[in-house]
Amino acid sequence: MSTVITPQEAWQKLQAGNERFVHGESQHPNQDALHRESLVNQQSPFAVIFGCSDSRLAAEIIFDLGLGDAFVVRTAGQVIDLSVLGSIEYSISVLGVPLIVVLGHDNCGAITATKEAVDSGDMPGGFLRNLVERITPSVLASRRDGGQDVNDFMVEHIKQTALRLVEASRTVSSAVERHEVSIVGLAYHLDEGRAELVNSIGAL
Repeated sequence: MSTVITPQEAWQKLQAGNERFVHGESQHPNQDALHRESLVNQQSPFAVIFGCSDSRLAAEIIFDLGLGDAFVVRTAGQVIDLSVLGSIEYSISVLGVPLIVVLGHDNCGAITATKEAVDSGDMPGGFLRNLVERITPSVLASRRDGGQDVNDFMVEHIKQTALRLVEASRTVSSAVERHEVSIVGLAYHLDEGRAELVNSIGAL
């Protein structure tokens, strides 16, 4: 499926939807029965949103989207694994999505757990350890640059995650090089509902 809008146009649509949400003017588009039926045999989302699993970070709500608008991938702390990479590559190569969004947020529990593990030297048990190990490089990088709190670490983790997508996936890096896909890193502020741009890769 070919891309129907440019990365720049996709980013503008997300910005507009988030502004509506921030100001309490959400339109709840593409949620009617007719639109639902039109999607039975096809989909053409304009963005893939890779965000944290936090219950306060529902992508379709904060960007005022509807059915078929976004291909959403979520893990705690927006931690990359092979399934995430495969899902994002699918959205690009099969669905023709022009924009990848890396979405983090204030007061992230996974990043808080990582900070506590780094500070104490005690790693958590179970599979939470895997999350902490993957976020630790972002916490350490932020501290080297003067970062002091969880929200500083969150912003750095967004940037590191966006870079890792390009480094880890030839599908992603090639699409960016061809100017077919751009990546935006967004920090979501829980109090005001705004998604703030913190970095970008590719033209916007």
